[in-house]
Amino acid sequence: MSSPDTAFPQPHRPQTMAEKILSRRGRQTVYAGDLAVVEVDQVMVVDSIAQSFIQRMQQDLNAVPKYPERVSIVVDHVAPASTVSVAQAQKEAREYAAATGVRLFDVGRGICHQVLMEEGLARPGWIVLGSDSHSTTYGAVAAFGTGMGATDIALAAASGKTWLRVPESVKVTFTGELRPGVSAKDAALEMIRQLGADGATYMSIEMHAGDRFTRGERMTLANLCVEAGAKTGLVVPGGEILDLYDVPAWVYPDEGATYVREVVLDLSSLAPRMSAPSEVDNVHDVADLRGLRVDQVFIGTCTNGRIEDLHAAAEVLRGQRVAAHTRLLVIPASSQVMESALQDGTLLTLMQAGAVLGTPGCGPCMGRHQGVLAPGEVCVSTSNRNFIGRMGDKDARIYLASPAVAAATAIRGEIALPEDVRPVSA
Repeated sequence: MSSPDTAFPQPHRPQTMAEKILSRRGRQTVYAGDLAVVEVDQVMVVDSIAQSFIQRMQQDLNAVPKYPERVSIVVDHVAPASTVSVAQAQKEAREYAAATGVRLFDVGRGICHQVLMEEGLARPGWIVLGSDSHSTTYGAVAAFGTGMGATDIALAAASGKTWLRVPESVKVTFTGELRPGVSAKDAALEMIRQLGADGATYMSIEMHAGDRFTRGERMTLANLCVEAGAKTGLVVPGGEILDLYDVPAWVYPDEGATYVREVVLDLSSLAPRMSAPSEVDNVHDVADLRGLRVDQVFIGTCTNGRIEDLHAAAEVLRGQRVAAHTRLLVIPASSQVMESALQDGTLLTLMQAGAVLGTPGCGPCMGRHQGVLAPGEVCVSTSNRNFIGRMGDKDARIYLASPAVAAATAIRGEIALPEDVRPVSA
């Protein structure tokens, strides 16, 4: 891997994090609005777009990956395969990886964003491109992560570079501390509510959280930035990130950097939040939606399928049973998450409560398999999108919430708060 921490022209005025990373990787000082050609540290391709990626590489570009070690293919969106055509596409992806030497994470390893983070393939100051819109997740560790289509992904793999218009930045500052029963998911949903679905279109959302939030919680925050239209979401390094990574001093934003908008979010005033159909920024207090009958609860995805999310759900579900008319589907974000949950007894707690487990991966998040919704059904999901038809039939309704709220809802069979099914610890 190349190191971005090399000499480059010094900026003549303060820079945001996005401006700093793109300057370093492009070896020229750039600011919002400039065009930058930058070195790419990792290119990620998911199974659902792998066939198009391979066709562009072989037929359109007549090229092979310039740096195979910087390319990863992850079989996660429909894993295991649901149809013969999907199986054929995944077979071609395996054959391509074997022939070119690119890295392949096969069925069961987990969701692309979780896997790349676990494998150390996203690091502070890096540029990580993914063929999935939620590639903003890598901003959790101060990597410029963004999603692109098959053509741009193929060009980056073939050349080792890409071009970007340097985004303007929105500064979000978190103050105070979360109250018991309130999570990073609630903070993220509130952030999206305040910004709006198009409030940060092609911008960088730069999140200032101090030492608050674990790496997993930062992944939840960065993951949802694309739901405000952001090109990338960057969390200023702090807390356990400083213990887990070698964070270069240059990656921090300069005092006096230019932001197009600033938002301050007081975590201590936050109550559990929920996105109601059919836009992510349609955010309400969970208390206002209490009592709505629910057919399915889904705990998983790149937003909230990590071990701490399963712990939060298990804490609520321990000793309880899922309502008779409600299905609880739990899909760990990766094989490592599943193994951890198996070893510490979390999976047993979930299964004793009535949960159905699925193969680590995306599951029904995008409505391809493993729990799609029938007409008229209502689902509470810990995922990141509640668009019409997202998880199955267009007449199904999806509500987005935290793992704790999802677990409480599964027990009641209707939208509920954790305090409705157990005392909230002080």
